Amino acid sequence: MHETRRTALSWAFLGVAFVVVVSLIVVMNTTLGSGADDPAVAPATAADVAPPDSGALVGVSVDGAQESLADYADRLGKTPAVMVTFAELPFAENDLTTVDGAVMQAREAGSSVLLTLEPLDGLDAVDDAVIDDLVTRLRAWNDSGVPVFVRFAHEMNGSWYAWGQQPEEYVATFRRVADAVHAGAPASAMMWAPSYAGGYPFDGGEWSARGADRRLLDTDDDGRLTERDDGYAPYWPGDDAVDWVGMSLYHWGQVYPWGENERPSAGKLVDQLRGDYAVPGTQEQVVPDFYAEYAVRHGKPVSITETAALYVPGGPGPSERAVKEAWWSQVWDPELVEDLPAIKMVNWFEWDKDEPETGGRIDWTVTRDADLAAAYADALPSWARFAD
Repeated sequence: MHETRRTALSWAFLGVAFVVVVSLIVVMNTTLGSGADDPAVAPATAADVAPPDSGALVGVSVDGAQESLADYADRLGKTPAVMVTFAELPFAENDLTTVDGAVMQAREAGSSVLLTLEPLDGLDAVDDAVIDDLVTRLRAWNDSGVPVFVRFAHEMNGSWYAWGQQPEEYVATFRRVADAVHAGAPASAMMWAPSYAGGYPFDGGEWSARGADRRLLDTDDDGRLTERDDGYAPYWPGDDAVDWVGMSLYHWGQVYPWGENERPSAGKLVDQLRGDYAVPGTQEQVVPDFYAEYAVRHGKPVSITETAALYVPGGPGPSERAVKEAWWSQVWDPELVEDLPAIKMVNWFEWDKDEPETGGRIDWTVTRDADLAAAYADALPSWARFAD
């Protein structure tokens, strides 16, 4: 079993964010359309989506039904440099409301947006007209002063999305999107973000590879698709198409099934990124070294696109602080970016929500409780780069 954020996360965000921003639609339509003409607002540039010279950008995904980016910043005492949001592609009306709201909040905060685009109708739906519309909107958001990191069709190596495990079509589509974004919206950057490959090839999912795709994924040429095949390389779109690489790394627990309060093992975060993570009873010992391949060999900046630690309120086991602090001490290790200098972005998942993977409520947050928020803020290292 793999650890990943799946469809529930994005649908939850899309469904509730509309409530937050609906009263601001008129303001957004005026503001986002006129940003380039406002002398007080400088359009974003390509330099704004380049990795910082030192340290790493710190971002957040917030529950738009409960709070704004500013609310979170007030509790933390710092303004995140990145706001994470999701949208279906092609855009539906509620998607545009969600993204416009995120862009407006980011603009007011001096932050960037990490926009995850989900082609839920499949890769065939991402035609030239859809790409042209995307680029037009990205350029408008950039001109309003907001840089955008475009995480297109993430977790493409998984079997749970309509674009999953179709390496040839995925690479071709990613490259078409990247070419258009690079040409038409240079203050937006393309991010390639597979799922952590522990548990690959994730057999049994609705979109598990079939036929020719399955043969393309057999990287060791043994005639079978197994955990020994490379869960990343077949989906690589090419150095010219990718500006950033990313991966979501959560602590869901130590072993499947998830849903128990457990401290993470020492070094779990880095071990997953480096392909070294192994817990007795799992099959996660043959995962490729993502960092060595894509940060070192391909020279790309790395984003930990989402991270948090599972906590079941009222459940048995260690306390909330014990579980979450054991995880954030790895995420915010003072030596993390010294040891892995290509890590240039880390985004916390600040949600309290029902999770289909566990069949119940999971509290991923670190700032809703004042004492926990203070401890979390104290743990933030000197390499953390905020908007303020």
